[in-house]
Amino acid sequence: MDRSYYLERIDHRRRHLLGGAAMIAAAPLVMAVSANAQSGATNAAAATTINPGTNTSFGSLKHIAAGVLNVGYAEAGPIDGPPVILLHGWPYDIHTYIDVAPLLAERGCRVIVPYLRGYGTTRFLSQDAPRNAQQSALGADVISLMDALGIEKATIAGCDWGARTANIVAALWPERCKAMVSVSGYLIGNQKLGMMPLPPKAELQWWYQYYFATERGRAGYEKYTRDFARLIWEIGSPQWSFDDATFDRSATAFDNPDHVAITIHNYRWRLGLAEGERRYDELEQRLAKAPVITVPTITLEGDANGAPHPEPGAYAKMFSGKYEHRTISGGTGHNLPQEAPKAFAQAVIQVAGL
Repeated sequence: MDRSYYLERIDHRRRHLLGGAAMIAAAPLVMAVSANAQSGATNAAAATTINPGTNTSFGSLKHIAAGVLNVGYAEAGPIDGPPVILLHGWPYDIHTYIDVAPLLAERGCRVIVPYLRGYGTTRFLSQDAPRNAQQSALGADVISLMDALGIEKATIAGCDWGARTANIVAALWPERCKAMVSVSGYLIGNQKLGMMPLPPKAELQWWYQYYFATERGRAGYEKYTRDFARLIWEIGSPQWSFDDATFDRSATAFDNPDHVAITIHNYRWRLGLAEGERRYDELEQRLAKAPVITVPTITLEGDANGAPHPEPGAYAKMFSGKYEHRTISGGTGHNLPQEAPKAFAQAVIQVAGL
């Protein structure tokens, strides 16, 4: 999630400058899709022997040195299948895709589901590496992972931090991104805009961001990590009746020794309260210009998303390639891939032409 979309609504000059992008954007098809409905071109995930909700484990995880990380990741499907990379967010983990991955693997895809830096079994290769979670660093991690795995081009899909990271890969390295699925649309941030105040009601939604800006907040998140994460799950997905076992499977990912540092840095960096690394300066300068995404894209939104999120009409102009938006009904919240896995898998299959 990012605050920038609020600021664009009240910054008239910036909105005018971005207006030129709208002239080249394809007219979006906005539609509502039931999480369980399957019709027409979206039948792909319906005709399956996989039963979402029954999967509890990815099995053995793999590891590979990639950039500054030793990345832990799950893999499913044939190794020679079309690659699909699924990116989780905060405070979630790879189990966001526990039911999506087998649907795509059954379709013949090579599915890669990595733990982001600071989660699960992913570790920094050096103890001295900055525990940096600025947005461009996460995007660069994906490119490093693709290089390490010998993947030249992949469909990238994500939710929350993962959606922003997918946006960044598509915007900065379009030659490496065949297509994209992004929950809540265009989420590329702008650090300077992030420092600007919002109207009080909008600021209220970001209470945890300000909490994390304090040392009390850092200590509180470290002490009550699981309680905090569960609260965010409940707020973001008010109609999702997840059980203790579902939450506990993901919560083990927060035991990563760098998880608290990565979480705190991410939110402090957005507010300009923490520095990034100089190596990413050029990438951040490009992202600050709000680059239009040219690769084929489907954006998704849950009809019961309780987390801060932009309206689809606010970001449609940021996609100039083949583009479609779908609102997933049925009480779907913020963790859309885990709550509506068939709808998410359908979007990946269709946007990538699988």
